[in-house]
Amino acid sequence: MKRYRIGVIGLGMGKSHIEGFQSHPAAEVVAIADSDKERLAAVAEKYAIPATYTDARKMLAGEKLDIVSVVTPNKFHRELTIAALEAGCHVLCEKPMAMNAAEAEDMLAAARKHDRRLMINFSFRFRPQSYAMKKLVEAGELGNIYFGRTVWLRRRGMPGFGGWFGTKSLAGGGPLIDLGVHRLDLALWLMGYPEPEWVLAGACSPIASEIAARKGVPYNVEDFATAMIRFKNGAMLELEASWAGNIKENELMETRLLGDKGGLHQYNLNGTYEFDVEFYRELAGCQYDSKLHPPVPECHNAQYSLMEAIVHDQPTPVPAEQGLAVMRLLDAIYQSAASGQPVKLG
Repeated sequence: MKRYRIGVIGLGMGKSHIEGFQSHPAAEVVAIADSDKERLAAVAEKYAIPATYTDARKMLAGEKLDIVSVVTPNKFHRELTIAALEAGCHVLCEKPMAMNAAEAEDMLAAARKHDRRLMINFSFRFRPQSYAMKKLVEAGELGNIYFGRTVWLRRRGMPGFGGWFGTKSLAGGGPLIDLGVHRLDLALWLMGYPEPEWVLAGACSPIASEIAARKGVPYNVEDFATAMIRFKNGAMLELEASWAGNIKENELMETRLLGDKGGLHQYNLNGTYEFDVEFYRELAGCQYDSKLHPPVPECHNAQYSLMEAIVHDQPTPVPAEQGLAVMRLLDAIYQSAASGQPVKLG
């Protein structure tokens, strides 16, 4: 079996990318890059990676790589993804795809120009419960899906408070672009990525901005965002994302889909990253509830799934076109929130 040489740029979330690739027999993580020398050395030792770089471009020039993961602050996704594509690498880019749709379009254009794969790491697709939901949808058990609600809310969960996550010039936005992007993709994927018609949204920062002012740290993004999306097929999708809200749960994640034959509900358990799924329908004039029980469908992580697609010449699991579609929706949501008016798409 051919061995594919992998490089990972950014070692915060990048450690999970290393582990994901190392789970596949055809993948060999041979190089990593990060500006933090101490973290670079520690990660190299832990995962037995031979080559380390403090400059990602030097890694791309100095190593003959087949695949690169870009796991940096959002501001650098575009430039590093394009640099890796130009170096002849397939790319797995962490979500969100970019700071905005214009940057995402540049990345997609570069992938097409250099005939390389560009995949976006919407990792919540790669869970057994999500696969089970997709199987039900594809089997027609929900019928026509006419409404969805997808949510990720935290009571107090602002990542790296005072760091790049709360800085618009580095992150592009707050929980909408950090958390909401995951739940948005999951719902769109389950619904078959319908074409959006318009968006009406709102965003604010009633809690995090006050905390930041009190602590004297920078913060200039929203801590709550919500949107209603209407699609050209008539379906509607409600989205909510928050880093700080006065709710009971420390962390609440759920995605609901309503169809004319059945309904689905995925939800996290006890504020954790473990999920359950329920299915609701009518049979013989009676209402029934079903719950997903083990064994659940076999499911691999995003890195393993990308490797399988490359090794066996299969479609890219999360194509860049879908990452771009999400970025266009995020742009429209921020635009609508700023103007207070609906934004038409398409």
